[in-house]
Amino acid sequence: MDKNNSADVVVIGAGVCGSLLATRLVKAGKSVLLLESGPKVGRAELVERFRESAFKSDFMSPYPYSELAPQPRFTPEPNHYLEQTGPHAFQAQYIRMFGGTSWHWAAQLWRYLPNDFRQHSVYGIGKDWPISYDDLEDYYYQAEVIAGVGGSMDTGSPRAKPFPMERVPASWLQQRVTERLAPDFKVLDDCTGRNSHSYDGRPACCGNNNCMPLCPIDAQYHGGIAASQAEASGVKIVTEAVVYKLEHDSQGKITAVHYYDWEKVSHRVTGQTFVLSANAIETPKLLLMSTSEKFPTGIANARDNVGRNLCDHPAIGITFDVDEPIWPGRGPVSPSSIGQFRDGDFRSEHAPFRIDISNASQVAAVTKELLAEGYYGKNLEEQIRFRAARRLSIKNALEQLPDRNNRVTLSDKKDALGLPTPALYWSMDDYVLKGTEVTRQCYDQIAAKLGATNIKHSKSGAFSNRQHITGTLSMGLDPANSVTDQWGRAHDHQNLFMVGTGVMPTVGTCNVTLTAMALALRTADKVLEETQHG
Repeated sequence: MDKNNSADVVVIGAGVCGSLLATRLVKAGKSVLLLESGPKVGRAELVERFRESAFKSDFMSPYPYSELAPQPRFTPEPNHYLEQTGPHAFQAQYIRMFGGTSWHWAAQLWRYLPNDFRQHSVYGIGKDWPISYDDLEDYYYQAEVIAGVGGSMDTGSPRAKPFPMERVPASWLQQRVTERLAPDFKVLDDCTGRNSHSYDGRPACCGNNNCMPLCPIDAQYHGGIAASQAEASGVKIVTEAVVYKLEHDSQGKITAVHYYDWEKVSHRVTGQTFVLSANAIETPKLLLMSTSEKFPTGIANARDNVGRNLCDHPAIGITFDVDEPIWPGRGPVSPSSIGQFRDGDFRSEHAPFRIDISNASQVAAVTKELLAEGYYGKNLEEQIRFRAARRLSIKNALEQLPDRNNRVTLSDKKDALGLPTPALYWSMDDYVLKGTEVTRQCYDQIAAKLGATNIKHSKSGAFSNRQHITGTLSMGLDPANSVTDQWGRAHDHQNLFMVGTGVMPTVGTCNVTLTAMALALRTADKVLEETQHG
């Protein structure tokens, strides 16, 4: 049979998690076919697209868009691919292409805290995971070695081994903010997959300061690197392949997937094991679309759990001008955080949070502000220099508890292939609102210690999402309230696994990709264990 139509393992989604899993499987002797809905575009072309873009602040601007594999766009006008049905807009920004969404991230690769896996047992809120921190510790390290992660040793996450990468030297902003906030606020180096020296064929960070939306030299690890390494290892990757249906036998075993190419021709692919690694919105969409007489509400959805418990980090921010030049824009965009509010007995009462300190250039934002205030000519030039050197922007990553009402469903709209688009419902509970109040108090204290003027809090009651999407494919021991088991296997489908952030039952207070990478490597080992004689 044509190798493009059959493989031992069929993986859907060529992002970082699917690519890592595929690489491990093919290196162990499995034939692996990886289907990606979007195109393959290299870094050089993406850098050129970013340079030519009129919307430099739009993190999606370098990335190609097709109506055949649509993705959310909000600039210059929203494309409404995601139908918003809840009280808060869930403005997810993800990329459907070879390498996936981590092309446009800041490479923050934090470990969860041990108590994040047992929040219900310890604090009486949320959910416990079906696994512990100890189950993931070695996989965390494996993922860190792949990405070249460096960071603070005192994040609260126990380590058996030191980071494989030394941290990138602290920027002037980080040094001054760290000194001035001590001892009340402890500033930590972010845990990032960003090279401080040549590593795995990639150069050291050059401090370009556009890590988001795109590292111009690949000093920063991302899914495009993972997908390229998968391909080089022998994984067959088919791009522009939009999977729209899972096929099963009378026992519920998955037997094939169907996809449209960009000529709108349908193809059928068979395999022994199937892994869904699209993302925490597109994977539920695929499962819900895959209806049949045996599974009228979709694959893996017999108990109406697919798409539920949609979580992210509801975020509020503050900007202000420090009473001295701190020169944001020199070095990486996301170098440091305040992590002392991530865990503690207070978690039984209000949401924990981490505070991100931005080092992104403020020139564009300051210029827009000054033009609106009527500045021009020499005065404009002087004020841009003055304010841009002093402007500080910070934002939190606040934990949201799983809520079945927050969810991904199918909308009534269709895309260019006739496939339904996602609909999202997202709301906040008192746990989040109380955590927000505490965050604002911290912001005011930070501003005071830095001699702040021109203070601007984000609008009360308004939340942005941090693009850290979890929960929609939640793992658990009880099929009544979860979609997958502790290995990411669908409860009702023995040979169907899921990897990515969607399987994570809770969102914690840190960026979620490292945990998803660790889980993907763990799932790969489980697939190998069960198929080693296949």
